[in-house]
Amino acid sequence: MKRKDILEKVRRVVLKVGSRVLTAKGRTLSQPVFDRMAREISGAKKRGYEIVLISSGAIAAGMGRLGLLEKPKTMPEKQASAAIGQSALMWSYEKAFSFYGEKVAQILLTRDDLSNRNRYLNARNTLLTLLDFGVIPIINENDTVVVQEIKFGDNDNLSALVTNLVNADLLVILSDIDGLYDKDPRVHRGARLIRFVDRVTEEMEQKATGTLSPFSVGGMVTKLQAARKAAFFGVPTVLANGMVEGLLEKILSGEEVGTLFTSQVNKLTSRKHWIAFTLNAQGRIVVDEGAKRAILQKGKSLLPSGVLFAEGKFGQGDPVALFDGNGREFARGLTNYDSSEINKIKGLKTSEVESRLGYRYSDEIVHRDDLVCFPAGC
Repeated sequence: MKRKDILEKVRRVVLKVGSRVLTAKGRTLSQPVFDRMAREISGAKKRGYEIVLISSGAIAAGMGRLGLLEKPKTMPEKQASAAIGQSALMWSYEKAFSFYGEKVAQILLTRDDLSNRNRYLNARNTLLTLLDFGVIPIINENDTVVVQEIKFGDNDNLSALVTNLVNADLLVILSDIDGLYDKDPRVHRGARLIRFVDRVTEEMEQKATGTLSPFSVGGMVTKLQAARKAAFFGVPTVLANGMVEGLLEKILSGEEVGTLFTSQVNKLTSRKHWIAFTLNAQGRIVVDEGAKRAILQKGKSLLPSGVLFAEGKFGQGDPVALFDGNGREFARGLTNYDSSEINKIKGLKTSEVESRLGYRYSDEIVHRDDLVCFPAGC
């Protein structure tokens, strides 16, 4: 399909802007960049688009105010920088958007907020209500209180999860690079820009390098991960250079700018996308080849007979990763039994579970309805 055909029906857009764009590659926020972003987003709204903005820049802004030359290394230093920089970040947006009569709202999230299904749905309802009011939500990770265990890790991956949260039609990631190249353009002068990617592969992620910037998190690999996650939800992604004037209009009109990553044909439901990508696996269940084939090829649930062993300490209802005997993760789901129970009933027939445990919660260790397969989804 042509790019215009893919983007023709887009109406709700998640737009992620990196700190290198907002600081114009420096250590302080660049107000002209905010003014340009406000003008372009306001113009898109007038043409009928809804925009949810994922904004980096709080820590970078705090670094500028603190006079730091490189990204803080300790969690308290990062949180202090974010606390100082967050108000400056939102003020820059308020100032820029108010010129065009647009209202903005700040939403700070942690992975913990989205891992809890009730809080996840509450966040969705809040964001959809803001859009109904014509307000532009501006989302950032809550770096002032977040701890390592509940971090998204970077705003690229956060933006992919938000596409599911708000049922978006398109993810746009703006960075300081024109798109995905076949080689690192910072090292290879003859690197070629790839305009179209139909599927993000493991090889692409392995070849992608991390960031070389002291002011940002992630790099190309996190952008590829975000595009892959969005694709599972049926959402295409455009990666482009946020320094370019008028870029958003060019993207939405289907012009050949940046790199377009297409979406999966058989997309995951919202709930299964939540299981696969928002939840952190609390442990792993290793299964035999017969169980793996039954799950991947026949659409079956995971039964005790196919389990080799469970690793980690997890409880009933927790998210777990399913691995084959070669150490490869092929699925993820919610378990009906805790880790100690699974190791007691592994290899048993369903009819033997109650005699071993004295009770039986379910015939399945992981039911098909709570199971997501990789890479094609199920």
